Amino acid sequence: MILPTDRALVMGVVNVTPDSFSDGGAFLDPAAAIAHGRALRAAGADILDIGGEATNPRARPVEATEELRRILPVIAALAADGAVVSVDTTKAAVARAAVAAGATIVNDVSGGLFDPAMAAALDALDATYIAGHLRGRTLAEVFAHEGGPPHWTEVADELVARLATLSPAVRARTWIDPGLGFGKGGDPAGNLALIRHTRELGARVGAPVVVGPSRKRFVSRAAGTTDPRLVDVASVTACLAAIRCGAQVVRVHDVAALRAAMSIDAAI
Repeated sequence: MILPTDRALVMGVVNVTPDSFSDGGAFLDPAAAIAHGRALRAAGADILDIGGEATNPRARPVEATEELRRILPVIAALAADGAVVSVDTTKAAVARAAVAAGATIVNDVSGGLFDPAMAAALDALDATYIAGHLRGRTLAEVFAHEGGPPHWTEVADELVARLATLSPAVRARTWIDPGLGFGKGGDPAGNLALIRHTRELGARVGAPVVVGPSRKRFVSRAAGTTDPRLVDVASVTACLAAIRCGAQVVRVHDVAALRAAMSIDAAI
């Protein structure tokens, strides 16, 4: 996917899961997930990120067959609408099937660490790859060793190492994600520092940057509230800050609020 030069892209979240941290179960039914995806697109989402496995500390792993059962009807329907669809998965088998169903972006929060077959799968797929940053080989491992967030230069250098495992053709269509909250704790300072250094991170790795602060623990703690409405306001503010700091794509739950905020920000 070619990124525009005049504005950041908005990626809307569609969780087809029973246990996602913010809306688990709300869109587990395929019809509900499809309707939600269409509503996000109508609100201004450029990309719809469809996930069938939650990635929070309390979520349970699911097999690829169950993940595919949840997401394939949703991907097929939204892609048939003409939407740009991303599949949020760490599994090569799921990535292959999702792209066959119409997804054109593979969003892997593990950057290939959870499934060694991902790099080879990407060679056979004509899809944009989003390589996320975390440390560990499973989500349980990532969160069990959670500590203070690494310095942005460490994140950049580890992403450089991940991208070095990809073929030149795949690297050319890879975006990166600093992985806010993934093994970096809920401490606001370290996660906000990663946002602050988005532009430098992208330059050091040599790839476009996707930032996803929406409804993360550190956003709630930085804002001093657990009120869902106020957490969404804080999430939109964090996305705007990320855009100003160089993010080319922002991942968000409340697409309408972010697009309204972006319109005002661009007009000032």
